[in-house]
Amino acid sequence: MNVMGIIFTNDASLGQLTNERTMASLPFGGRYRQVDFALSNLAAAGIRHIGIISRHNYQSLMNHIGAGEEWGLELEEGGLEYLTPFSMSTTDIYRGKLDALHSVMGFLEYGDEDEYVVMIDSAIISNIDLKHVIKCHIESGKDITVVTKTGIANGKKQLDLAVKVDDKGEATDIGVDYVAPADYLASMDIFVLSKKWLVKQIKEHIARNLFHMDRDLVLGLWQKNAATINVYQFPGIAMYNESIEEYYHNSLALIDKKVRHDMFGYNHPVFTRVRDRVPSFYGENCEIENCVVADGCILEGEVENSILFRNVTICEGAEVEDCIIMNDTIVGEGAKLKYVILDKDITVRPNATLCGTPNNPIVVKRGDTV
Repeated sequence: MNVMGIIFTNDASLGQLTNERTMASLPFGGRYRQVDFALSNLAAAGIRHIGIISRHNYQSLMNHIGAGEEWGLELEEGGLEYLTPFSMSTTDIYRGKLDALHSVMGFLEYGDEDEYVVMIDSAIISNIDLKHVIKCHIESGKDITVVTKTGIANGKKQLDLAVKVDDKGEATDIGVDYVAPADYLASMDIFVLSKKWLVKQIKEHIARNLFHMDRDLVLGLWQKNAATINVYQFPGIAMYNESIEEYYHNSLALIDKKVRHDMFGYNHPVFTRVRDRVPSFYGENCEIENCVVADGCILEGEVENSILFRNVTICEGAEVEDCIIMNDTIVGEGAKLKYVILDKDITVRPNATLCGTPNNPIVVKRGDTV
C-alpha cells in the first residue's frame, strides 16, 4: 500500500498570531508547532512522500521543518516537498484547495507507485492512527473517507463541513459552512482518496470553474450521487484551533495530564524540531502551580494555570495566571498578567498590568514592548 500525504498550512486568521505566520507554524503546547501533529501522524503511518502546500508567510515554517529529519522524511525516496501554488498559479488569486492542488499537479502525478492520498489541514490537530483510517477507507470501497469528530457541532460554531449519519454510520446529510446542531459530526479536514480518482476530479472541477474541496468535491458529488462517502469517526481528542478563543482554551487544556497523554502519546509520539536548552531555573521564592513549563525558563515570580514556552523569564514579584507565554519573552518585576497570550520576543515592563477575559484574552504581537 503506497500512500502520499498533502498538508495544507491554512491561511485562516487568528489575528496577531497569524499575521506573519501560517496556522501550520503557530506555536502550541510549549515547544511544538501545529504542523508537528500532521507530520507525526503521517510519518507514524509510514507515509514518506509528503507535500506541504502553503500560500504565503511560509519562511518560518520552512525554517522549523527543514528537510524533515526529525520525522525521518529525509531518509526516504520521495521525501518532503514545499509547494507554493499561489506563486505558480496561472491566476493572481487563491480560490480554494482544488485550485491549489491543480497548481501542483506535477507533484500529484509524479510516479505511479502511490495509490492513495491523505490530505490534512493544519488548523485542527490530533494524534490519529492514519494506518487505521486508510485501512477503513480501502475496506469501505468508497470514493472519499471524511474523518470526523463528535461533540464539536453545538448549534453555535460554524463548521467547514458537517455530516449527519444514520445508525449504520452512513451519511444522510452534509452541510458546508454550516452552524450544525449537536447531532452532526464535524469534519476534521482529513480526507483519504484514491490518487487516480482525485487527479481526475481535480481536472474535471477546475474545467468547470469549481475550486472548493468541501463544497464542490465532497458535497457537490455526494448530492449528485457521483461519489460515495465513508465517514470515519475519530475516538480521541481533536483540537479545533480556528479562533483565538479556541486556541487559548485548547492550549490551557494541556495542563490536564490526560489531555496531554491523548495529544502527545495516544497513538504515537509527536516529534518537533530539536532545540537543546538548559533546564529551567526555579528561583528560591518562585511559586509555580499547575503549569506546563518548557526548558530554558528563568522563574522567580508567581505563575498559575499557564503554558510557558522556551526561554521565558518571569521576574521576581511578577504574577502570571491563565496565560500563554511564547519563546524568549520577559515579564518584568511586579507585572500582573491574567488571560493573556504573549507571542515571541515580548517585553512586559515592570509593574505593567494586562487583564483580559477567558473568552477574550489579550493578544500581544511578536516583538512588542508593553
